Amino acid sequence: MSSCSEVSMVLAVSLFVTSLMAMTASAGNFYQDFDITFGDERAKILNGGQLLTLNLDKFSGSGFKSKNEYLLGRIDMQIKLVSGNSAGTVTAYYLSSQGPTHDEIDFEFLGNLSGDPYTLHTNVFSQGKGNREQQFHLWFDPTKAFHTYSIVWNSQRIIFLVDNIPIRVFHNLETIGVPFPKSQPMRIYSSLWNADDWATRGGLVKTDWTQAPFTASYRNFKVSTTASTSTNSLTEQSAWQTQGLDAAGRNRIRWVQQKFMVYNYCSDLKRFPQGLPVECRRSRF
Repeated sequence: MSSCSEVSMVLAVSLFVTSLMAMTASAGNFYQDFDITFGDERAKILNGGQLLTLNLDKFSGSGFKSKNEYLLGRIDMQIKLVSGNSAGTVTAYYLSSQGPTHDEIDFEFLGNLSGDPYTLHTNVFSQGKGNREQQFHLWFDPTKAFHTYSIVWNSQRIIFLVDNIPIRVFHNLETIGVPFPKSQPMRIYSSLWNADDWATRGGLVKTDWTQAPFTASYRNFKVSTTASTSTNSLTEQSAWQTQGLDAAGRNRIRWVQQKFMVYNYCSDLKRFPQGLPVECRRSRF
């Protein structure tokens, strides 16, 4: 083997090992990173902290929250949603601060009748004000396998991603008077609960308790912040701080919004007869 080939092979092996170490170190541990908040034995941490399950039955749902607060960063979580007839159930996964002027960044997955698509509900609260809902149907069955749901939160924008595909961007428009969440640290929360008064077709379809217990599963939590102690490369750690959408990202978000968006508050003239919110008049991407 030539010396050049030997060097190439050594570099390739080194890169593979480094990558494997980074992947291992970046995955969070549910014992270390989260506390169960309600549900008694309905919430379970399994596989040495690598898997968490939430259950809902007729008596109670369940939930968890992060031990740490985060101020800006990238949050990734792999979730497998409630399968079968999940109508009436909501699996919520979000960031939130506390108090009457709290900030919040929401993923909520609204259950369905078997065979119907899940609805992914998103919202952004800043200084206690929300009402910025966008909803999407997912382009895959989120109950068959784990999929990655991510929030990139930097000082310029918030990006919602599904399997690293951007579905929504909320820009920092403080210059035109729109509050932006960037000063209140937030914890990660998730819960599985019954909301059959509104969740499925506006509450027309009720929870079928003969299908209980309902289960949502979580794995491969990952967080990158300015205070990150992950062994990931510095480039990966800092990429989220200026992350926006390149040409490929803009094409992907157009594809999602054109084909799968089912509600956008910025198009709801009946809801805002006096005029759409000011942020709706700016570029979406």
